[in-house]
Amino acid sequence: MSREHRAAARLAATQALYQMEVAGKGLNEILAEFETHWIGREVEGEQYIPAEIDFFRDILTGVLESQRAIDLEIDETLREGWPLGRVEAVMRAVLRAGDYELRKRRDIPPRVVIKEYVDVAAAFLAADEVGVVNAVLDKLARKARPEDF
Repeated sequence: MSREHRAAARLAATQALYQMEVAGKGLNEILAEFETHWIGREVEGEQYIPAEIDFFRDILTGVLESQRAIDLEIDETLREGWPLGRVEAVMRAVLRAGDYELRKRRDIPPRVVIKEYVDVAAAFLAADEVGVVNAVLDKLARKARPEDF
């Protein structure tokens, strides 16, 4: 699959993680909803790029399986008065997905992961929040894969 399809999978995974948190939906419900109604479809006049479904599923299930460890890792990185619970839900979803990829998807260079999730963040967040995402993911990457820096 192309970079574009992977980027679409990251965007969809971030949106799905957000939906799961704010709407309290479970994994199976979210997978069915996104794979049937969102990914590669036209929604409200916008054409969604087809996503790499296996990659989308890997990010979602990986975040859910490791969410406690991921959240602790992000909290530690944010530690200066900004526990993850005080961070807006979209930013939490971006950071969780990014941290999962940095820790578990060694086949993807860390700088690619950071750039891709900064791009996702830029679609939803203000510039200063995008800067926070960039800084946090950079710190997480340096901790998870120091050999790449």
